Amino acid sequence: MSARRCIAGTLALLMAGCTVGPKYQTPSVPMTDSFKEATPADYRTAGTWLRAQPADTLPRGSWWQVFGDPELDKLEDQLTTSNFNLQLAEARFREARAMIGYQRASEFPTISVGANTFSLQDSSHQPYFLIPNPQPEGELQLPFDLNYEVDLWGRIHRMVAAAREEAQASAADLATVTLSLHAELAIDYIELRAADAQQRLLDDTVKAYTAALRLTQNRLAGGDAAESDVAQAQTQLDTTRVQDTDIGVMRAKYEHAIAVLIGQPPAAFSLPPSPLDLQPPSIPPGIPSELLQRRPDIASAERRVAEANEQIGIAKAAYYPSLTFSAESGFEGTSGATLFGWPSLFWAVGTSLTQQLFDGGRRKAQSEAAHAAYDASVATYRQTTLTAFQQVEDNLAALHILQDEAQQQREAVASAEKSLRAFTNLYLGGEDPYLDVITAQTAALMNQRNDVDILRRRMEASVLLVKALGGGWNATDLPKLASSGMPRGAFVPAGW
Repeated sequence: MSARRCIAGTLALLMAGCTVGPKYQTPSVPMTDSFKEATPADYRTAGTWLRAQPADTLPRGSWWQVFGDPELDKLEDQLTTSNFNLQLAEARFREARAMIGYQRASEFPTISVGANTFSLQDSSHQPYFLIPNPQPEGELQLPFDLNYEVDLWGRIHRMVAAAREEAQASAADLATVTLSLHAELAIDYIELRAADAQQRLLDDTVKAYTAALRLTQNRLAGGDAAESDVAQAQTQLDTTRVQDTDIGVMRAKYEHAIAVLIGQPPAAFSLPPSPLDLQPPSIPPGIPSELLQRRPDIASAERRVAEANEQIGIAKAAYYPSLTFSAESGFEGTSGATLFGWPSLFWAVGTSLTQQLFDGGRRKAQSEAAHAAYDASVATYRQTTLTAFQQVEDNLAALHILQDEAQQQREAVASAEKSLRAFTNLYLGGEDPYLDVITAQTAALMNQRNDVDILRRRMEASVLLVKALGGGWNATDLPKLASSGMPRGAFVPAGW
């Protein structure tokens, strides 16, 4: 009885096996408690930045709704359901998820069945001996084969884990694509509306310059102006018309880009003109750097570090022997009549323990490659995190600086318009030449267009900041993929 228990315990230990290779630990990354540009200069205290607090007012989920534009909301919803790049990323995730089940199958034995039949006629002139009048032989076989590799060193376990981590990385890739496409659509929409604003401004300016040309023509007819005044007014009008027409090229480009993003051919899509009148959402003074945990590309990079760690263990397991149980059973006979009788039953059971002694350095090369791939994935993870910090800092700085610049620009617009009125009145009074009016017109138009452009840049910086912070995504949104795989539909992004 004790011998049986010993044998049973040994078999159980062999079946359980052990796992070789390093245990995974999340690599460290360069971090700070808060972002340098998270607060403007007014929030500085004694040369340091105020400690960041959780910012619950930051956009989450359908983050584009913070801009309060129903047309943008409608387009973003269409992108979620109709964009083909998003469908591609979702299919890649389902493919990676299916590979968990593929690798998981290696934890179970394989059972196969087949049917063999053959006939044999030996030659009467075989070497070394003669067989007088050899008779033909024939057999029918119906074998059942069972093979099972014992995961002694955790190779199969690590393969399943690697597939699971790749699936999680693919889920984060899907979230990255989703975030990027929604941000791209928002930026294209802002660009289009900014073009509409420029178009309206130039349309109004063309009307004003047309009236100014008529004024100089009337003054010329009355002897109060020179022909040069009319020529200057005509040139100013023609130049502005060219700028007005050229805006159409930019608007068409962004309208076509939006059409493709929502899965429509450009010829079947159009947006009526509507000047940009949105305002950037307020950014709270003190954004915690922990919000970068919401970046799906960082989560994806970290999951691929974990996957690379599993590959090191898989490569190390190749140095150890492999143990395989096999069994075969079936029926064998010379004809169908005798195939299924008990005398035709055959079976065989055995084990195979294999240790590779020489492979020309293949396992060593595989191990070195696995370690190198791990180091590369760690570097990618750290660089992705640093890049995320840079993107957040860039857009925080842009928002703070552009806010001040917008105020300065509004003052410049008011001054330019005041100057234009003054020079126009002086010209009408015969005190200044028309060239001064032309100069004032040019300065006023330039400042007005720059005012629209600064608003566009502020809006785009807001979108890019939301994207840099991960939008409404969170690392906890990664699907919890079990070792046995995940049921179909367990993780499907909203809108699919």
